[in-house]
Amino acid sequence: MSLTDYLARAEGVILPRQLSETAQSSPIDPGRKIRVGVDLGTAYLVLAVLDEDGVPLAGEWQFAQVVRDGLVVDFIGAVDLLCGMKGRVERKIGRRLMHAASGYPPGVPQIEARAKAHVVEAAGMDSAGMIDEPTAANNVLQLREGAIVDVGGGTTGIAVLKEGKVVYTADEPTGGTHFSLVIAGALGISFEEAEALKVTKTEQPRLLPLVRPVMEKIGSIIARHVCGRRVESITMVGGTSAFLGMAGVIQDYTGIPAVVPGNPVFVTPLGMALHSPAL
Repeated sequence: MSLTDYLARAEGVILPRQLSETAQSSPIDPGRKIRVGVDLGTAYLVLAVLDEDGVPLAGEWQFAQVVRDGLVVDFIGAVDLLCGMKGRVERKIGRRLMHAASGYPPGVPQIEARAKAHVVEAAGMDSAGMIDEPTAANNVLQLREGAIVDVGGGTTGIAVLKEGKVVYTADEPTGGTHFSLVIAGALGISFEEAEALKVTKTEQPRLLPLVRPVMEKIGSIIARHVCGRRVESITMVGGTSAFLGMAGVIQDYTGIPAVVPGNPVFVTPLGMALHSPAL
């Protein structure tokens, strides 16, 4: 499924207006400046193309297991997947993608974070900047206060905001991959089968009791990092945040109101694209 199609079907997306409009994936004016973001996540690789004003033009997302806990573990596989996505998007918009910004979980050593920039470069684009994932998410959400929690496949990243600025970040292992491991073990199925079951909305009500302890572990991570920081709201992004009941469990565990924007898997990639210069 393309990013364009996904955004077009979004309902109640809590995003600035220019990012919630239906994107177009037809050829664009060669003189039009664009911004490009690449999110190499533990579970998904996302490529997003925006115009200079931040309006989505095109994009793709694809399941991938080339990153683990924020670190690139399959460099060649990541490059091959990104090259394929880049080529398909280029054909859609009639324009070569020459640059892209990317991101990393907070706390990852810069030498490891740079590996993601190297993937972008090996796929034929200049690295146009690196940004930590919660800060990228706030490029889209534009929150002034509270905490952004980015629950990805392998890690949970936390950013505390004061007056629109990130004043604290942290990242710890635990995310969607752990949901899948628990489901696979409980039901006696393969990890791949558990991954597919996990994202099937009609299956999530019966899976919720199985994964609730993992949600509570994420809640404990959040509670520990926001303790004493006067955080009055939590906004959750990342694909794992879309699981049924996630916000409610986090709110119950932490005692802090928690919300999930529509299509949370795309918030951080769009923020990475916004970090890219318009060229």
